[in-house]
Amino acid sequence: MGNNLKDIRKQISSVLNTQKTTRAMKLVSTSKLKKADEMARRSKVYANKIVSVLGEIKAMASKTDSIQDNPYFANSGSETSAFVDILMVTADKGLCGGFNINTIKEVNRLIAEHKTKNLKVRLRVIGKKAIEYFKFNEIEILDSVVGLSASPDYQKASEFINKAVEDYLNGVTSKIILVHNGFKNMISQEMKVTQILPIQDMSELEMDSTLEVEPNEQENEILNQLANKYVEFSMYYALVDSLAAEHSARMQAMDAATNNAGELAKSLTVAYNKARQEAITTELVEINTGVESMK
Repeated sequence: MGNNLKDIRKQISSVLNTQKTTRAMKLVSTSKLKKADEMARRSKVYANKIVSVLGEIKAMASKTDSIQDNPYFANSGSETSAFVDILMVTADKGLCGGFNINTIKEVNRLIAEHKTKNLKVRLRVIGKKAIEYFKFNEIEILDSVVGLSASPDYQKASEFINKAVEDYLNGVTSKIILVHNGFKNMISQEMKVTQILPIQDMSELEMDSTLEVEPNEQENEILNQLANKYVEFSMYYALVDSLAAEHSARMQAMDAATNNAGELAKSLTVAYNKARQEAITTELVEINTGVESMK
């Protein structure tokens, strides 16, 4: 019985130490979430402005039919390619619930979906967790980066996605899709699947332009530059959005772990008190039995 009590005490101590760790991790994630959320909000304002301006310039270009030959908006020569690039973002670390696995599941779904259309998917992966998963399952990865999802950098994000853009413009691939788990609010995330190229219909933005620019021979060059900026910033924003979602998911996971540890500690304490009382009762019975035998 003594050994049993000792084991329970060790379990209680271990659970309480774990609870301290998870509580500390929750506080750290909460602090990081506030910073990441603010960064995501600022980035979203800029992203929306790029989309708005791009839509207006696209609307002007469509009046001269030059938009039909623009590779950023039409498949043109790449439409015959059987390859599709899927770019995905996961975290470098775990302990964030289903944050990483949900993204991986979505990518697997997209791979299966494109396979039914006789399209081959090439994977470009950001995040250690996804890289480990695909390597373990012997699924080929065309390009991979570790560290970028934990610390978003615009220049590195641009370099990563421009490799895929170059292949698309050269007709190697017919489509570029970006997948990441995005930040919805403090307690939930949402899966985001975005077709980066060709840029999808932006009809909701194609209104009477407010830009005081007349169509000219440079409009296609301007459109290309702005479209490329939109693509680059889409990649960067996905990293920022994913980072905020990661901290949100980890905060929730650590909160749940802290609560579970507390419940387990209570359960073990009850078991310890019960075992201790049983031990005391057994000792009293043995003492009384010994006393009675001496009479």
